[in-house]
Amino acid sequence: MDSIELGLFASRIEAVCDEMGAVLQQAAFSPNIRDRLDYSCAVFDPQGELCAQAAHIPVHLGSMAYAMRELVRCRDWADGDMLVLNDPYRGGTHLPDVTLIAPVFVDGVCAGFVANRAHHADIGADRPGSMPIGSTLSDEGLLIPPTLLVEEGELLRPALDRIIAATHNAVVTEGDFSAQISANRVGVSRVRALASSGGMDAWLAGLDEINAYGERMAKEALSSLPEGDYRYTDYMDDDGQGHTDIKIQVLLTIHAGNVRVDFTGTAGQLEGNINCPLPVTAAAVFYVFRCLMDERTPACAGSFRSIAIFAPAGCLLNAQAPAAVAAGNVETSSRVVDVLLGALAQSVPERVAADSQGTMNNLAMGSRRGGGWDYYETLGGGMGAGIAGGGLSGVQTHMTNTLNTPIEVLESAFPLRIRRYALRKGSGGAGRVNGGDGLVREYEFLEPAEVTLLTERRIHAPKGLAGGGCGAVGENLLNGKALAPKVAVDVKAGDRLQILTPGGGGYGVD
Repeated sequence: MDSIELGLFASRIEAVCDEMGAVLQQAAFSPNIRDRLDYSCAVFDPQGELCAQAAHIPVHLGSMAYAMRELVRCRDWADGDMLVLNDPYRGGTHLPDVTLIAPVFVDGVCAGFVANRAHHADIGADRPGSMPIGSTLSDEGLLIPPTLLVEEGELLRPALDRIIAATHNAVVTEGDFSAQISANRVGVSRVRALASSGGMDAWLAGLDEINAYGERMAKEALSSLPEGDYRYTDYMDDDGQGHTDIKIQVLLTIHAGNVRVDFTGTAGQLEGNINCPLPVTAAAVFYVFRCLMDERTPACAGSFRSIAIFAPAGCLLNAQAPAAVAAGNVETSSRVVDVLLGALAQSVPERVAADSQGTMNNLAMGSRRGGGWDYYETLGGGMGAGIAGGGLSGVQTHMTNTLNTPIEVLESAFPLRIRRYALRKGSGGAGRVNGGDGLVREYEFLEPAEVTLLTERRIHAPKGLAGGGCGAVGENLLNGKALAPKVAVDVKAGDRLQILTPGGGGYGVD
């Protein structure tokens, strides 16, 4: 293919991912998927190499890119099959993120795979929202190893019923799984049409060319980085189980267009749930270096071939089963980004920004009373400033790309009232360019409920860059009294929970 043909070919595959996402969103029952857009879709080649993805959730997509090769090797596939899993140690991230994988066959030959991953607010944990402060994986809900959910086009009802039985709202759970199945079926149909239109040889050659092009583009970008060794250390606030100031350390080695990311020296895995399986760590690494590449670089496996990742087995960033991981996916991955950007700031300070809020401000809540309800959301905050301009205010940053749940949806679906939702003025770090401001969001509970908070940057502030000031740390308040960064509380009707999210770091001296 010439460059124009390759560009069109890649765009057509990316459009498949976009259409899969649209189907998933429109068909989903839960606000978490339908309104917050907490899902991701991608296309892979017959070996499980990433070929295209939609602009969805970085932590979903990077971890799938890292783990899919092993997943597609785990069975003999047939046309119409669909595999379901959420096991963090076999290609997942954390238990609420459930992945469905489907092969695409053309005339009996495997042309590739489509996959989607969506966050289920209820995956069977005892605490509503399925993001508990647990100490083992079994505390966090139903573990789904790679399991056949659809066989040759027929839904395997016992497999789905087992999942539904572990949750607390069968209608919502079945509706969301039906949406995921539908999204994959659309993806299979579209990829089959693309592969059939020019013939399998041309299709497979095109997939190889996408990855080869991505590798060349990535190599060019990484070759522009000054060679050398760059070290950086930062800390997690706590793990919710009494451990504080938890170290994440990196040695970044750049040489001849290749990068080695070595996390030796990072704290060991902990009793709390901030542990990361290696695919989640890889997702954060891939994200950071993808940000340094030309925007025309395809989001494919080839773009990451020049990046080597090492984290000692049993450390925080390469946790081993059955370590709890609910917050590793959301909070620790965010700190990995901060650590890598801190190392890169020693090499190319003009190409990176100060720390963003460094947390997703996870709020899980609900009730097991009566019919019960489960809800989960993440909150935006301040974006770090850079040489090109100030950080944005009140946005999701880095490893997540979800929306906020509109107040109208939240109040109509759950016994909640939003009393305040505003920018947290002055929370961005000062500098020649100020960091972005965080948010203030205040909830009033209309019925008793159980609440879990998994938050970071409540102790260690987001750092500025080039002399810029730190962003303000976040705060969690219940009826005006401070709560810990990671905490589970029971609330009664009339109680008010206020979350003040961190600001971004400033850039330069004012």
